[in-house]
Amino acid sequence: MNNLARRDFLKLSGAAAVAGLLAGCCPVPRPTPALTGTSTARVATVRGDDLYAMTRDVLETLGGIQKIVNPGETVFIKPNMVTLPWASQGYNPFRLGECTKPEIVIAVVEECLKAGAAEVIVGDGSQMPRFDWKFARTLDGSTNLVAEAARLSSEYEGKVTIVCLDADTPGWIEVPTGISLGKVAISSLVVQADRVISIPVAKTHTLAVLTLSMKNLIGIIPLERYGWHNGPNYDRTDLHRHDYTSKAVNQLVFDLTQAVKPDLAIVDFSIGVEGNGPTTERGSAVDVKDRLGSWLLLASTDPVAADATAARVMNHDAAYVDRILTTAHEQGLGEMREEEIEIVGERLDELRVEWLPAKLDHG
Repeated sequence: MNNLARRDFLKLSGAAAVAGLLAGCCPVPRPTPALTGTSTARVATVRGDDLYAMTRDVLETLGGIQKIVNPGETVFIKPNMVTLPWASQGYNPFRLGECTKPEIVIAVVEECLKAGAAEVIVGDGSQMPRFDWKFARTLDGSTNLVAEAARLSSEYEGKVTIVCLDADTPGWIEVPTGISLGKVAISSLVVQADRVISIPVAKTHTLAVLTLSMKNLIGIIPLERYGWHNGPNYDRTDLHRHDYTSKAVNQLVFDLTQAVKPDLAIVDFSIGVEGNGPTTERGSAVDVKDRLGSWLLLASTDPVAADATAARVMNHDAAYVDRILTTAHEQGLGEMREEEIEIVGERLDELRVEWLPAKLDHG
C-alpha cells in the first residue's frame, strides 16, 4: 500500500471518523482490489543461525526495506508478545517460542530508520493493559527492546517508540467486520501509520488453526473493551462470544487485514509452538534448528502469501491453506495458490518440517 492509501482510510471515513477516535465511529472501508489471473506474490526465505543477519538478508532479498518505507514516514511494527507480561516473573516466552524474537524486531527497526523513517512505533496489546518491554530480551540476554530503542533513537534521525496499545493508544477507530459484532475497534496508532509491518512467530492455535501474520493483528484490538479480567490476565472473550469457530475467528482476522493492509509480513521460524498452542500451557516449543538444521525467516509484502507459505512449511496445507486462506484469497486480500507464489530462496520442499497440529476447540 502506498503512502496515500492509509491516509485515505481516514479521509474516506470523513470528519466523523476523526472526531470519533475516542467515540468510536465506524469508517468507510477502502475498496478491495480485484484479483487478477497472474500473481506477483513473492516470498523471500532465508536460513541461518543469526537472527539479526537473517532479518537484514530476508529484507534485502525482497529488494530492501527502502522499497517499502519512504523517508519521513511513520512505521508501526506489530510483533507477537502474547505472554511478555509474565517475563517479569522469570518466565522466558522467547525461549518457549511464544513470542517474536527481539533480534528480528530490532533489525527491522534499524532498517526502517536507515530508510529515513521519521518514527518507528513497536506495539502490541498482549494480555495485560500495561507491561514492561524491558523484559523483551534477546535470546542471548545481552540487550532488550527498551535499551535498543534508546540506542537507535540516538544513532538515527528518526525516533523509536515502544507502546502497550491498551494503555498508550490515544484513540480507537472502529472498522467493519463480518462477524456478529458488526464492527470492531483498532488502535489509531496502527491506522494512522504510513506503513504497518507484522512480525509473528510461527505457532499452531486451538481456535484459529495457525497464528501467523494476519492473526497477529488481533493484538491491535483493545483488551478491556472486548474482554474480561480473568485472574492475573485479560481475555478478549467478547470477540468470539457468538462466533466461536475457526471460520469466524479467521473472518475477523481477514477484516482486520482489510482495514490495516499490512505492507510487510515477516514470519519468525526460529523457536515456535506446535500442538495445542498458541502457548506452551498446552502446546510444546519447537526449535526449528532441530528439524531443519537452521532457523528460517519468511518475508513478503503479501500477507496471505506469507501465511500460506508458512503453513506449507508447517505441513498445514489442507487444514489452513485450503480450508482457511481460500476465503482470504477470494476476498482479495492476497495470493494463496502455491503455483502463483514465487519463492525467492530455497525450494518449499527443502523447508517443510513436521509440525504437530492443534486439536481445535471448535470447528
